[in-house]
Amino acid sequence: MNILVTGANGQLGSHIRRCSTKSCHHYFYTDINELDITDPDAVNRFVHRNKIDTIINCAAYVNVDKAESDEPMADLLNHTAVNHLANTMAAVNGLLIHISTDYVFGGNKNNTPCTEDEPTNPTGAYGRTKLAGEQAILRSHCHSIIIRTAWLYSEYGKNFCKTMLDLTATKPSLKVVFDQVGTPTYAGDLAQAIYTILEENKHVGHEGLYHYSNEGVCSWFDFSKEIARQSGHLHCDIQPCHSHEFPSPVQRPSYSVLDKTKFKETFGIRIPYWTDSLSTCLSNIGQSANNNTQQQQ
Repeated sequence: MNILVTGANGQLGSHIRRCSTKSCHHYFYTDINELDITDPDAVNRFVHRNKIDTIINCAAYVNVDKAESDEPMADLLNHTAVNHLANTMAAVNGLLIHISTDYVFGGNKNNTPCTEDEPTNPTGAYGRTKLAGEQAILRSHCHSIIIRTAWLYSEYGKNFCKTMLDLTATKPSLKVVFDQVGTPTYAGDLAQAIYTILEENKHVGHEGLYHYSNEGVCSWFDFSKEIARQSGHLHCDIQPCHSHEFPSPVQRPSYSVLDKTKFKETFGIRIPYWTDSLSTCLSNIGQSANNNTQQQQ
């Protein structure tokens, strides 16, 4: 297969780049400088010139707060560009693997994990535009696997884990919301799952919508406490608070735990528990910091 990874410099794209180094397939890694996915002609030319038969779309507008005042740009990346990718893959009878979000459930008042057939009800521009992207894929009738995920973090880029790692190391105390509940997802685990699906041809006959996050449930407060505990930042006093103490232009999901039953049963892939994956990520961050220090000496 010739596989195009869009948004390849982001968290998930960077991990797919890492885990695909031994693949027998040919991977193409692009970001905005290599391919503008908002330009349908550019997408079409790239796909045909390189005989792409699979796209893993990791590109997205992910600034949830800014999307409220910049919805046209969020829609361009999360909806219009996705429509271009889907239509192009439909024309070549290819496969589109697209990453979506738990924010499509923003307005649901759930206390049980969300299944794929749960009614969607986003409360903000980010969720609306990501849902519109999903719908564009379905309208295109291209071969597709849509994976909704949540609370993505990694060694790469800006994310909650790296922010808390820094803050708990430098601040004597912090307040973190406890009334938003979900599951952290290590990008390395999701990348490996996608890689396995393609490498072992598990996608054949299994197109559709799936949920993927790490196993377990926690609040942002719990996530922060575990980051501090595992990194040894025990001097930082982390206290729980309500969401209204940190005003935001968008209402975030209060409960967006994803039910992974369909994913696990369909693909036969074991999903790690979130604290175990956090340990892996923090270990990698520490190793990278040590390597940088040694190189500078």
